[in-house]
Amino acid sequence: MSDPWQECLDLCVEVTKKAGEMIREALQKDIAVMQKSSPVDLVTETDQRVEQLIISSIKEKFPAHSFIGEESVAAGAASVLTDDPTWIIDPIDGTTNFVHRFPFVSVSIGFTVKKEIEFGVVYSCIEDKMYTARKGKGAFCNGAPIKVSGQEDISRSLVLTEMNFDKDPARFRTMLANVESILTIPVHGIRSPGSAAVNMCLVACGSADAYYHMGIHCWDMAGGAAVVTEAGGVIMDISGGPFDLMSRRLIVASSRAVAERIAKQVADQSPEASAQRSAAC
Repeated sequence: MSDPWQECLDLCVEVTKKAGEMIREALQKDIAVMQKSSPVDLVTETDQRVEQLIISSIKEKFPAHSFIGEESVAAGAASVLTDDPTWIIDPIDGTTNFVHRFPFVSVSIGFTVKKEIEFGVVYSCIEDKMYTARKGKGAFCNGAPIKVSGQEDISRSLVLTEMNFDKDPARFRTMLANVESILTIPVHGIRSPGSAAVNMCLVACGSADAYYHMGIHCWDMAGGAAVVTEAGGVIMDISGGPFDLMSRRLIVASSRAVAERIAKQVADQSPEASAQRSAAC
């Protein structure tokens, strides 16, 4: 019996390689940068071209499937997850890195069926590292199996997050307070590579022990969530509850003990939490 989701995964890897080639070629040229919601929320022509390449290539073979793409949503498409087979696409995860030629730039694609992640592909294209994972079949980097560190002691952990300017003063203060709260546990350190998908894969292969983030989107998380889960990692909401792909927040870690400790240390700095606090006032 044929395996339709394996066919999808094989196509995903093929298309992601082509997308990575397009990104590497673009890095050799002048990069035209545009602004989205703020001076630090950037998009380039390459983001848009890569997403067009990915979606058109997949639609050619699977025309009935659904898509959630970062640039499509930015252009007005809905970001709604249904039971349909759905491709969740971040054409360049780490656009600011791409603009500065900082070497953590990835193509991230997650594939869901009935709202569950079936597989994920993250291609860190400057490093030429292809991370893949299929539900129940393990996680791999360039074909070699990977697994999390298994670290259970937060004080021996290297933690990843992202630190960016936020024009909302309360959210900005919360972000800085969260960093202080984690550092003073203490932990071995905090790093900020600049790509959510790469961060998750770094946890998946044991190079870091945890990653937390609030305010990101499903396209940032879907591919990496598959990889870190299949590598034996733990993924949860920052409240300590179950992970929700559409929630815009997550903790991933090498163990439940580390994830739960981070959940106790950090406050929610996502836009949704800020809106809820304002409404309650």
